[in-house]
Amino acid sequence: MAKAPVVKNQELTVTIADLTYEGMGVAKVDGFPLFIENALPGEEVQVHVLKVEKQYGFAKLVKLLKVSPDRQVPVDKAYTQTGIAPLQHLAYPAQLKFKQHQIEELYQKQNLAVPVLPTLGMADPKGYRNKAQIPVRQVNGQATTGFFKRRSHDLVPLEDFYIQDPKIDAAVVVVRDLLRQYGLTGYDEANNTGLVRHIMVRRGYFSHEMMIVLVVTTWALPHQDDLVAGIQAALPEVTSIMLNLNDKRTNVIMGRKTRLLAGRSYLTDQLLGNTFQISPLSFYQVNPQQTEVLYTKAIEAAGLTGKETVIDAYSGIGTISLAMAKHAKQVYGVEIVPEAVADARQNTRLNGIDNATFAVGKAEDVMQTWRDQQLPVDVLMVDPPRKGLAKEFIDAVGVLLPPKMVYVSCNPATLARDLRALAAFGYQATQTQPVDMFPQTTSIESVTVLTLKTD
Repeated sequence: MAKAPVVKNQELTVTIADLTYEGMGVAKVDGFPLFIENALPGEEVQVHVLKVEKQYGFAKLVKLLKVSPDRQVPVDKAYTQTGIAPLQHLAYPAQLKFKQHQIEELYQKQNLAVPVLPTLGMADPKGYRNKAQIPVRQVNGQATTGFFKRRSHDLVPLEDFYIQDPKIDAAVVVVRDLLRQYGLTGYDEANNTGLVRHIMVRRGYFSHEMMIVLVVTTWALPHQDDLVAGIQAALPEVTSIMLNLNDKRTNVIMGRKTRLLAGRSYLTDQLLGNTFQISPLSFYQVNPQQTEVLYTKAIEAAGLTGKETVIDAYSGIGTISLAMAKHAKQVYGVEIVPEAVADARQNTRLNGIDNATFAVGKAEDVMQTWRDQQLPVDVLMVDPPRKGLAKEFIDAVGVLLPPKMVYVSCNPATLARDLRALAAFGYQATQTQPVDMFPQTTSIESVTVLTLKTD
């Protein structure tokens, strides 16, 4: 095994060649990659080597010798420390290019010749998140809100989270101050003690309705009525106040049981003209403005004329399904989470849509049943989690063989892998459109259209 050309604590001057998918600068020393936080391509930097592995190393930026024209002054170093905005030092047009380039590189590694269009960005790339899950911890004897340092559980106290809706940030401070006023304790992870673990806030971008959920270790909430009255007095937008029980020693934020304290057990919001009821545990895209861009691109990619039958796998609470129903003959949604399917059916009724139906189950199993029933499918829409499509699902696609697929992805690495696997069944990706759903972060969302080659 060749010895690494660098050693721990060495001081070096290097030139940054690229950014990793995590937004770290990469410099090569005799072909050996060094990963450096807060360094941008084209920059010449003095670094201090922190750690050396067999194949790569990590170094700390000591001094900027040549500065990239794409560098901008960070808003607050806490946003980098906590991972809230790891790309805040990179000018926004360069962030959009970085996301396009990441997909292109992953396609190259998989030998995929798929054009990647320029990333569609936001006019104002901050304050966009409609949901916050903020940890509450005891600091100096009082409940404190903030965010954890990256790769740790050390709380950095924060009141302004930069990428969240400012009204949500203000609501978190109101709730925190009420917890302090009534002497309610934040969670102590080490000893599994304390009362309030997290404050979860959702706010409808179009409706302005707000939901507040206190994630607690026990149902016994002292001063419950005072808290509710205090929240309602300070925050007139709040239409839902709930308690969520999480009494386990776990990193999972929310438990499965929720109780209503005041208002309704859901909030409503609009998306592409449809109204959705969103319950505390529902998945709902966190950037509503860009979700409309993303879904519009997905519907365009499907090329719907009103005559098609569409399957929406991973249909959740029906956001994409109901948007597509306006442009298709019939939409069939399938989702493994029963509560999400119940929400989707409720949202279908709420919007008076009669050409969308939803089934509970694994998409690959339900799709097989539909095939056995000889259901004609023109378009298959998929919007899987970060792990991408399961092998069994791809095999099911190979049996069903819909003429067109639209793949909405939140992870370009699994997207590239899946496109390679789908190619074996004759699916050719024609283009990928990145949409920046998460400005200031390294997350990448995209829409890819695939057609079945008929030789």
